[in-house]
Amino acid sequence: METIKQPEFWMRGPIENIPPLLQPVAHALLQARDEVNEMMDDFPPELLWQKPAELASPGFHLQHLSGVIDRLFTYAKAEQLTQQQLDALNAEGKENETINTSTLLLRFNNQIDAAIHQLSQTDEKSLTEFRGVGRKQLPSTVMGLLFHAAEHTMRHTGQLLVTVKVLRENYLQ
Repeated sequence: METIKQPEFWMRGPIENIPPLLQPVAHALLQARDEVNEMMDDFPPELLWQKPAELASPGFHLQHLSGVIDRLFTYAKAEQLTQQQLDALNAEGKENETINTSTLLLRFNNQIDAAIHQLSQTDEKSLTEFRGVGRKQLPSTVMGLLFHAAEHTMRHTGQLLVTVKVLRENYLQ
């Protein structure tokens, strides 16, 4: 039985409980979740940390996808990163035999769920409020951080897609 492919999230209409101005963020994050889970289905575990052409590994991209959403959404709440978040940032891309694709996908999916929840709680009136980023408190806004999280997520989703296709192609030969 053939599965009918759904249109991309932005063509499915509004996401319930998400403010209108934040719909594009929710659409991008949910689209990334669909694409990442689909492309990683049955991904050979021995390829998780492979770096074709010395580029980032699928493991790095999966860690980074979760991490960047977590960090940018933390800044959007006007909070600083915790030591746990800093440790996770430092571990991104470092091969770890105890981490597998399922674990990374679970973390990513949970992070998307948390982001969608945070979007549902975000008042549109706060979108232009200043938010400092990092120790230097580089200037941004709530909207800037949320949109950058969505854009950055889609950028790494595309990079992951290419990396996974190259690795699968080389692995099957």
